[in-house]
Amino acid sequence: MSYYSMYVYHTIWIMKQQRWLMDFIRRQPLEGVLCKYTNVMKGWQFRWFVLVPETGMLEYYEKEEHKKVQRPRGSVHLAGAVISPSDEDSQTFNVNAANTEIYRLRASDAKERVHWVNRLRAVAEYHSNNIAQNAPPIYRHESRTHSFAQETLPSVNKRPSSYGDLYDNQPSTTVTVRSHHKTVTTVPSPDPLHNVKEVLSQVTDHEEELVDKMEELPSSGHFLNSLDKEILLLKATSKATVLCLEQCMNMLQQQASGVHAGRGLDWSPNMKSRSSTRSSSVSSIIKENLLPLEQQSITVPVNHDDDVSDEHGYTDTDLGGVEEHKSVILHLLSQLKLGMDLTRVVLPTFILEKRSLLEMFADCMAHPDIFAKIPDCTDPESRMLQVVEWYLTSFHAARQGSVAKKPYNPIIGETFHCSWDIPQTLGDDTQSDNIRLTYCAEQVSHHPPISAFYFECPKKNMYVNASIWTKSKFMGMSIGVVMVGKVTLSLVEHNEDYVFSLPSAYARSILTYPWVELGDRVTITCQQTGYAAAIVFHTKPFYGGKLHRVSAEVKNPEGTVICKVNGDWNGTMEFTNTSAGTSKVIDVSKLEIKRKKVRPMSKLGDFESRKLWQHVTNALKLGDIETATEHKRFLEERQREGEKYRKETNTPFAAKYFNKEGDVWVYKKTLKK
Repeated sequence: MSYYSMYVYHTIWIMKQQRWLMDFIRRQPLEGVLCKYTNVMKGWQFRWFVLVPETGMLEYYEKEEHKKVQRPRGSVHLAGAVISPSDEDSQTFNVNAANTEIYRLRASDAKERVHWVNRLRAVAEYHSNNIAQNAPPIYRHESRTHSFAQETLPSVNKRPSSYGDLYDNQPSTTVTVRSHHKTVTTVPSPDPLHNVKEVLSQVTDHEEELVDKMEELPSSGHFLNSLDKEILLLKATSKATVLCLEQCMNMLQQQASGVHAGRGLDWSPNMKSRSSTRSSSVSSIIKENLLPLEQQSITVPVNHDDDVSDEHGYTDTDLGGVEEHKSVILHLLSQLKLGMDLTRVVLPTFILEKRSLLEMFADCMAHPDIFAKIPDCTDPESRMLQVVEWYLTSFHAARQGSVAKKPYNPIIGETFHCSWDIPQTLGDDTQSDNIRLTYCAEQVSHHPPISAFYFECPKKNMYVNASIWTKSKFMGMSIGVVMVGKVTLSLVEHNEDYVFSLPSAYARSILTYPWVELGDRVTITCQQTGYAAAIVFHTKPFYGGKLHRVSAEVKNPEGTVICKVNGDWNGTMEFTNTSAGTSKVIDVSKLEIKRKKVRPMSKLGDFESRKLWQHVTNALKLGDIETATEHKRFLEERQREGEKYRKETNTPFAAKYFNKEGDVWVYKKTLKK
C-alpha cells in the first residue's frame, strides 16, 4: 500500500472516529443552571435546564429537585431552531424555536456558553435533518369532497422520496385537477416547487369558495348569519392562514433561487394578483376580530333588571403569593429606581387583586343610603355636610382585605356595570319602592390609562361623573399611586355641582405584610353656593403617630368653619358642627355595606370586566400563576395591537359611553342632558 493510500485511509478513519465521537457526545443528556429572562417580572431568573438529545427537547424547571416530582415549567423542540450567541456580552445566547418561542439565556461564563451553544446546535441540526429526510409528502386526495364546493385536491401518483426530489430536473409526477369548472391533466415543468404551488393554488381556491359561501349567508334573522362572531373569526383565520402559506412559499422560492440559480421560480400571474389584492383585506378582517371593541363603539343599553345580588363582595386575605414569591419581588425591586414611574412596568401576576380597577371604583358606593340623602337636605349648608359625610365613609369598603394588592389594569374599551337598590322609608316608617342607583364605567384611554365612570340616581335627580387616571411611582419599600383627575357630583334639582378629587394610596411594607394607607390633601368645592371643605388624609410619621388618621374642616361662603372632623377613615370619626353646637360619631366598621348587584356571567358582554378577566381570575383562585400570567399577557398583547392599528390608520378610539370634553370625559347621556 502506497504512502498516499495509507494517508487517505488514515484520514477517513480519523473522520469516522470524529463523527462517532461527535455523535456519542450529541446523544449524552446535558443538564445545568442557566439564567432565563422572563417577562413575568422583566428580569433574569435561575432555572435548571435539561437537554434531551433523543427527543430533541430543551426543558427547564424552577429548581433541580423539581425535576423528579414536577412537570417542566416550559419546553421547546429544537428541530428547526436557531441558536445564536448574543452580541451584548460573552455569556448570553438565544434559542429561537420553530414555534416562534424565544428563550433568552445566560451561561455562567463564556466557556459555558460555547458548550451549551454547540450542544444545542448539534441536537437541533440532527433533528432538523431527521425530519427533512422522513417527512411525509403532501398527498392529494381525489376522493375528498367539501360540502361548500364540488372540488377535490389534486392527487399525486408518485411521491418524492425526499426533499431532494422536489429539485429533480425531470420529475415523473402527473397531476390531475378536478373541479366543477374544468378537468385538466398536465405534466409538471422543471419548476422545483411546482407541486407545492399546485397544492397552494388549490388551497387558495377552496379558501375563496369558503369566504364566498360565508358572505352569502343572511345578515340577520337566521340562527347562523354572516355577522356571527364565529363566522367572522373563521373568515379571518382562513384568510390569515392562506396569507401565511403564501408568505412561506415566497421564502421557499427565494431559498430555491439561491440553490438553483437561473431557474424561473416566479409566481404565476393569477397567484400574484391574489396575493397582492388580498393583503390589505386580510389585515382589516384580522383587526376586526382581534379588536371587537372597535365594532362596539355604539352605546349598548344595559338592562339592570337582570342584576343579581353580589353576595360575597370582595375580600382578599391571601398572603401566600407574597411570601412564596418574595425572591421575585426582591429581584423586581433591584431593577427599579426611586421615583420611577411604574405605569408601564409589568408587575408579577400573583400580586393582582382578582378584579378590575373599574369594579374597585364602585366600592365608593358601599353606603348608597348616605349618598341618596344629599338632595333631601333643605339648605346648602346641610347638603355640603352630607356630601362630606358620604365622601369620608366611602373609602373603607375598598380595603376590606388587609393585604395590599393591585387590581387589574383595565383594557381600553373594557366596561363594568352594576346597580344598588336603596330602601326608601316614608315619614310614617313605611317603605315605598326601592330607589335604584346605577353605575357605568369604561376604560377610555390606554396612554395615559384613563378610567371614566358614572353613577346615576334618577329618582333623586343626582349623578356623579368622573375621569381618573392612575400614576404609580416607586418609593423604596413603598409604592405610591396618585389619582389624577376630578369627580363631579351634580344635584340637578338644586343646580349644584360639588367638585373634588381622590386621595393618593400607598402600598407599605411590600416585602413583609403589605398594607395600604391613604395620604393627601383634598378639597370639595361648590361654586354655586360658595361652601368648601378641606380634607387631609394623614400618613403615619416615621416615629410615633397613628395610622389612617383623617381630619377635615367645612367652611361657609364667608370663610367661617362650620364643622370639624377628626378620626380614622377606616374606623371611628367624630363630626363636630360648630355652628349648631352638636356632634355625632360614625364608626364605619359598624355601617352596613350594601352589596352591589351585577348581571350573571351568561348575560355579560365580551368586554365587560368580569367576563374579560374571567380566565385570569379563575387561575388566580386556583393558585395557577403561570396560567393567569398567560391569559393576562394575551389581553395586554391584544390591547397593544389595537393601539398600533389605530396609530397606523390614524383612527381615534371611539368610546361607547363617554365623550371627551376638553380634558375630561363626560357620560353621553347624563340626567342634565
